[in-house]
Amino acid sequence: MTNAGTTPQGAATEQEASRWVRGMFGRIAGRYDLLNHLLSFNLDRHWRAHTAKRVAHILARPEARVLDLCCGTGDVLLGLEARAGRPVLGSDFCHPMLVAAQRKIAQRGFQSPLFEADALALPLADASLDLVTVAFGFRNFANYRRGLEELLRVLKPSGVAAILEFSQPVNRPFAAVYGFFSRRVLPKVGGLISGSPEAYTYLPESIGKFPGAETLAEEMREAGFSHVEFDRMMGGAVALHLGVK
Repeated sequence: MTNAGTTPQGAATEQEASRWVRGMFGRIAGRYDLLNHLLSFNLDRHWRAHTAKRVAHILARPEARVLDLCCGTGDVLLGLEARAGRPVLGSDFCHPMLVAAQRKIAQRGFQSPLFEADALALPLADASLDLVTVAFGFRNFANYRRGLEELLRVLKPSGVAAILEFSQPVNRPFAAVYGFFSRRVLPKVGGLISGSPEAYTYLPESIGKFPGAETLAEEMREAGFSHVEFDRMMGGAVALHLGVK
């Protein structure tokens, strides 16, 4: 997986893959939350809450600097700020997603600052963050190894990366049902509601191509993370990975 990254159909280079993914998320930003909740049967709320709970010890430190990377419309960001009781940073490379996130932040009366940036080249100083979370964005990176290296670069020593991502189910009967849902149901329902069939064809394909929890954990170790661990959820279809710099 070292040099792997997302591979949208028709994208021959990392730059083309990045542009395709940015444009795709821009087209579905308006219906993104609705479809997340609908297609996950509202379990996505639990997965995000679990992530915030697992990093609560860092959020509790008043001096901790926190970034929610690939923040999308801001659901994880809002959960982190609510638990921390102070603003945290949010970043995404898709402008319409940031617009939606800013609207939510304002509605909640929160103050989290947002900035638009590529996750593989963040405009942040070395060793400047205590925690970086990435929820359902890592598998869309054009280069997974460079993404992990960038997380390491911006984290302080003993800083933590928390990667919440779709994974591969470990139970065979459940994997079969999940695979059918991902290949047949998700593209049709997602495409119909979002108005972007290509987006909800790409998304399940990207899930199917993404490695299992053990493989991602090993890749994190090879990139330089220590104390790597993961929590499986929903039969292994979702996994939260934690790694320390």
